[in-house]
Amino acid sequence: MMPDQRQDVVIWMRPEQAAAGRPAERSRAEITAAAVALADAEGLEAVSMRRVAAALDTGAASLYRYVATRDDLLDLMADHAGGEYALAAPTGDWRADLLDVARQARHIMRRHPWLATLAVTRPVLGPNGVGLLEHILTVLDGHPASPAAKLEAFALLTALTAVFVQHERAAADPGARRTAAYLRHAAASGDHPRLAALLGESAEPPGDVPDRFEAVVVRTLAGVLG
Repeated sequence: MMPDQRQDVVIWMRPEQAAAGRPAERSRAEITAAAVALADAEGLEAVSMRRVAAALDTGAASLYRYVATRDDLLDLMADHAGGEYALAAPTGDWRADLLDVARQARHIMRRHPWLATLAVTRPVLGPNGVGLLEHILTVLDGHPASPAAKLEAFALLTALTAVFVQHERAAADPGARRTAAYLRHAAASGDHPRLAALLGESAEPPGDVPDRFEAVVVRTLAGVLG
């Protein structure tokens, strides 16, 4: 294996195709788009080299000329989604600007239900991710927080949004309703007075539960950045 094809470097540091061999018939962008479409339709588990190759009407072996492993493919998919941000010039209000990024992240993760899982289990920074990081550092330029705190804010913004979106999906599952019913049952037993008080204080009319996403993001960022 040639040095520029080693698997110990990220895919964006390797050429799209080895210098020797037949001319390229596909591009990484085409392969990535096919994988994203497959994951959007059937979930992340459906993404395999064989299935993506079939979607492109080619053989799985030919895909390995462009993408060495499935992990490479997942990295390309995650960074592809990062290209869907519309990053406006900083306004001078870092909280508002970072909240705008968080809102967009939430919409993108809702649009690609598999993305939140990758953001939590396989965080990666490709070209689009680096562009997003640069935007956030520009928003925070002049902020007194340390460089390390600014990097933490970037990581937490992505991770918090991903966990929130995962929670939203889980809350829609019938299992979540069963768990909620059991919590009410346990609270009513009289054995858990603090739980009963908590549920009583936070009770809201059905269909009128407030969206706390933005408030949680703002509090978290304020705690990290000061």
